[in-house]
Amino acid sequence: MNKKNKTVWQTRFNNETSLIFQNLGSSIDVDKRLYKQDIESSIVHTSMLGKQKIIDKKKANKIIKGLKKIKNEIKNNKFVFQKKYEDIHLNIEKRLFGIIGDDAGYMHIARSRNDQVITDFKMWLLDATKEIINDLNILIKIIIKKSEKNVKTLMPGFTHLKNAQPISFAHYLLAYVEMFKRDKKRFLNNMENLLENPLGVAALAGTSYKINRSYTSKKLGFKKPTNNSIDTVSDRDFALDFLSSTAICSLHISRVAEELIIWISDAFNLIKLSDKVLTGSSIMPQKKNPDPLELLRGKTGISFGSLNSMLTVLKGLPLSYFKDLQDDKEIVFNSFDNLKKSIVILIEVINNLQPNKKRMLELANEGFTTATDFADYLVQNKKMSFRNAYKASAKLVNYAEKKNKKLNKLSLNEVNNLKLNLSKDVLKVFDIYNSINLKSSYGGTSFKNIKKMIKKYKKEIK
Repeated sequence: MNKKNKTVWQTRFNNETSLIFQNLGSSIDVDKRLYKQDIESSIVHTSMLGKQKIIDKKKANKIIKGLKKIKNEIKNNKFVFQKKYEDIHLNIEKRLFGIIGDDAGYMHIARSRNDQVITDFKMWLLDATKEIINDLNILIKIIIKKSEKNVKTLMPGFTHLKNAQPISFAHYLLAYVEMFKRDKKRFLNNMENLLENPLGVAALAGTSYKINRSYTSKKLGFKKPTNNSIDTVSDRDFALDFLSSTAICSLHISRVAEELIIWISDAFNLIKLSDKVLTGSSIMPQKKNPDPLELLRGKTGISFGSLNSMLTVLKGLPLSYFKDLQDDKEIVFNSFDNLKKSIVILIEVINNLQPNKKRMLELANEGFTTATDFADYLVQNKKMSFRNAYKASAKLVNYAEKKNKKLNKLSLNEVNNLKLNLSKDVLKVFDIYNSINLKSSYGGTSFKNIKKMIKKYKKEIK
């Protein structure tokens, strides 16, 4: 900083930046969130400069001591952020000048704000990604726990929201586990690109100083330095990866929320939620509404919008750095906050959810849900083709529908109206418990399969 208290780049200018542009161009209200990463990367960069004898070690130690003091000031809310210094980098540098004097000017040797911000941003995203993965683990554990208590809770599986085949409620819940496992995998895969260190590529061309990028990579938790300086300052693929994963995870949360909203409706009445996750009406005293679930469904649009915003920012940019990229952090921060809150809310909802077992069982017995089992029985016991067996089963359903009977209430004589000379054991086919346990193929809804899968998931999640 110069004696007139201007930002360093203003020494090139004759007039001060207009207040309107200062407010537009300033990112400090957003990127002050990077203060820990910025100070850590500055300490490691300064340490490297000292080790490489680019600056005197006494100066390096003085800078590092000053940076640690600034970190404590920010942590204890004793640091004043100023818009006129634009961003977290210059705010910290300005304060460092105030603490140690002109020696603070040595800190920025062999780097630019271009590589500095990407380094901070990647470090922050690594931490954020780990946090989301941890939250997903908690969510998955909660779903597994709920599944374990409902292996023998029967319900209808749906296609087109119509009763299809009987299943275990636990099996349904474990489908959510698979969805969130894929989300976890996406976030884990993203970490690979985050582990390349941008620090040291400077503005876009690299630097003439004898820096050691392998040293800074190791100290900052990166695997290796980036390969191309131009690409490094241009690259925001890692932000897109995070936003894409966040959008897909939000989509999954929305699908779960939508399903639970349907199930808690008076028409379905398949689940009950504790008052902890319901709200009331301002005019209708009787109402208990699933507002948290509706909020989850709505917030998904914000995640989609964040991804689209970042894609739009990047689509028209040539290589190297442009001011357009300043908005990347606000987009990512908002998306992270939104997803984290959504996962926490969904965890609370699942914790406060109970199945209406009586209604689930009742509905599982409606809609002729064992019709496919009857067709399969004919294939296996009468050596019929599936298409002929399908036709025979459809005729039986038509008969039961006409007589206003459930399939499990039909007599053997009524079943044998099909003239297939079936024995009494055919009647077991129409029992929904039997139907579920017959689905023993890997990934099926049989109780035995579900117990194995729960054991497998619990082992994986440790």
